Parts: sequence; C-alpha cells; structure tokens
Amino acid sequence: MPRLPDETVSFKMERDGEEKIKIVLTTVFQALEEKGYNPINQLVGYMISGDPAYITSHNEARNLICKVDRDEVLEVLLKNYLL
Repeated sequence: MPRLPDETVSFKMERDGEEKIKIVLTTVFQALEEKGYNPINQLVGYMISGDPAYITSHNEARNLICKVDRDEVLEVLLKNYLL
C-alpha cells in the first residue's frame, strides 16, 4: 500500500489557466444547450466519471473539455462558487 505524505501538498493554478477553463466551460455549456441537453447534468456526469461521451462533439466541445484537467476545472468551479 502506498504511503501517504506527512504534509499537505499545495496546488496553485496560474491565472491564464483559470481564464482558459472559463472559456472552455462556457463553450461546452453552449454546445450542450444547442444540442438540447441539460448542460449541468452532462457536465456533472463528465466530472464524476471522466467519460467524454457525456459531452457533445458539436462545436468541438468534446475536444475542448478533454484538453483541460478535471482537477483544475473543479478548482475553478469551487473558487468561483465559494469566494
């Protein structure tokens, strides 16, 4: 069994990365809406499973969402919700 680190690991994202993620999420959200899907449900399914099949290929949305790390997406979402 792998040993857990004794200290908390710090994670920090660059500001450019946050802007990129916001653009990707907005684009994916719009593509899902245009195709008649519930964007929130589809994005939650993708975030939980990591399966890109939850995201439409319309307007390259699937390719875009796969270019960003889900951990970074979660960080941006939490930061914007909690702060």
